[in-house]
Amino acid sequence: MGANTSQVSDLSESQSIRTLIGPDAISENEPFWNQLISFTFTSPTCSADAKLLEEAVVPLAKTLIQNNPRSGNFGALVRVFLSRTKELKISTECQDQLFIWQAHNALFLVRCLLKVFIREMNEEELHLQFSYQERAPGTYDSICEDLLEELVCNLVHLIVEVPLLDITYNILFEAVTTLLVLLSYQLFHKEVLKEGLIYNYLTRGRCLSLTSRLVKTLLYNFIRQEKCPAATHVLQTQSDGGGLLYGLASGVASGLWSVFTLGGVGSRPGAEQDQNPLPLSNQSLLLLLVLANLTDGLDCPNPYRQAVTCFKNTQDSSSIPSPQPHTFQINFNSLYTALCEQQKSDQVTLLLYTLLHQNSNMRTYILSRTDMENLVLPILEILYHVEERNSHHVYMALIILLILTEDDTFNRSIHEVHGISYKHTLSAAVCPSCCRHTDLSPKINTDQSRISDPTSPQQLYKIIAAGRLTWTLCLFALLSKKHNKVLEQATQSLRGPLGADDTAVLPDYAQDLNVIEEVIRMMLEIINSCLSNSLHHNPNLLYALLYKRELFEQFRSHPSFQDIMQNLDTVIGFFSQRLEQAGSDLSVERVQEVIKKGAAALPKERLKKFPELKFKYVEEEQPEDFFIPYVWSLVFNSGVGLHWNSQGIELFSMDSP
Repeated sequence: MGANTSQVSDLSESQSIRTLIGPDAISENEPFWNQLISFTFTSPTCSADAKLLEEAVVPLAKTLIQNNPRSGNFGALVRVFLSRTKELKISTECQDQLFIWQAHNALFLVRCLLKVFIREMNEEELHLQFSYQERAPGTYDSICEDLLEELVCNLVHLIVEVPLLDITYNILFEAVTTLLVLLSYQLFHKEVLKEGLIYNYLTRGRCLSLTSRLVKTLLYNFIRQEKCPAATHVLQTQSDGGGLLYGLASGVASGLWSVFTLGGVGSRPGAEQDQNPLPLSNQSLLLLLVLANLTDGLDCPNPYRQAVTCFKNTQDSSSIPSPQPHTFQINFNSLYTALCEQQKSDQVTLLLYTLLHQNSNMRTYILSRTDMENLVLPILEILYHVEERNSHHVYMALIILLILTEDDTFNRSIHEVHGISYKHTLSAAVCPSCCRHTDLSPKINTDQSRISDPTSPQQLYKIIAAGRLTWTLCLFALLSKKHNKVLEQATQSLRGPLGADDTAVLPDYAQDLNVIEEVIRMMLEIINSCLSNSLHHNPNLLYALLYKRELFEQFRSHPSFQDIMQNLDTVIGFFSQRLEQAGSDLSVERVQEVIKKGAAALPKERLKKFPELKFKYVEEEQPEDFFIPYVWSLVFNSGVGLHWNSQGIELFSMDSP
């Protein structure tokens, strides 16, 4: 790259880059390295710029792959970076921005090259690239080191040791991003990886003792939601007017260099459209999710999952030592606030699910909050805008509601806080085995707007808080819209535009439909159970069913729903006939009477028997088959400044670039 390089188009023309990737070895003590890592470059934070950078780096990295066995220059670059990490903490304390800036640039180069290496070779071949060293005549290396392990451990140390300040923001972001890149081998394998060099470095040996500190730091990076600092000048001319510090190229002495920035000065016009304003927070959360979802080793459990499942509140004054390894304390109130404020992204919803399902301390804390609407409303926002969300996001939101409603304290608080005295709770809506004990308002609401689709997440929340089982129908209506939209997209993709590339990778609409239909099936089972077991307690549900019967038309002939639709058709048909026989222009009281008498007269033998439902969320025996592809799809789509060509991705299907 070199001192004067500032944009992607300069890469292939840079003399320093050509020297780095060439066949000639460069000693680590050469002034060349100072020149190489003294550049100003705007890191891409939008997908278009990341794609341009990737395309520029690929041919350069491939040339280095060919020449590195002879030159050992990649290993030398890594050692140049490692030599600077030893003094990063001191440099931070001394506000030595120049030193931090150069260390960051070295790591940026390593990360860009690694990303291509990992796509082009397996882990063993990657390990070899780290092992090649200069073989100048008459010299030899007496030190046998695992440079790849050294890099991984130094990155972890950097993240947990260096404080988050304006001058360290970018190098901390780069360290987190480089670890994500090193773990990205999973993208290129259809099967879930259970072992490997990078996996072993992170879960055993020297990194193991830093497990809890790494998880805690990543969580705090997420909690703090720090924005990328504005660009600051780091290289000042000497007071006597001489050359720049560190003997850098005099050709740029007339100007001040700005620190490498994430989407800061120099971004192309319009690039801010898809930039993430919180790159470190986003990237830290993605790395945390990747680490927490690593599979258990053959001889040891995943330490990062252990840390996620057992951390405690800083307010917990209990002196009883935790039997779990890798435990630590963190501020639950700050974490809860961040979870409430950031639910628009898949990864935050997935973090909330992970904590609710796996960390009993955090789950107890969340369920004890008296401001649950701050958490529930953002979840309902996901469901309300179901057509705009991907199916996995919707699925995780529903599972979170299910986990919450398993708790009686939550069910009581969601009503008591809002002054609701109904016995019926959200739990009854999600857990139909409770429906027989419900007691809804005795009046049938004839205001059509109140039983039509909710017009906002807040209205949906009020429906839930008021204890109306009809919220299930509201959710069913939203899911039906999502189902229709995915069906339409699938149909269009099969037709394809004229002249379309036959080799293009299509989105996995079949998987999306399976997820949506699984949830729709659950909704239908809830409705069916209430109709079969407690119809006389649920006149409002029946009225809503009659009013919104058109919702079920599209599922009547669907093979996944035919059995359960028979019961709904029987009930709807039975009561429709009785209301028709009762005449037209019926009063509320008369409709209520017809429904009540009909509930007693409905021949139950005409309804198909289904097992009594008791919904309790339990993960599959091999949850990694779902979660690992899901997490990496989030990295693929949401990783800041990262672009992967979809060709060659084996773990999941996605849109072609």
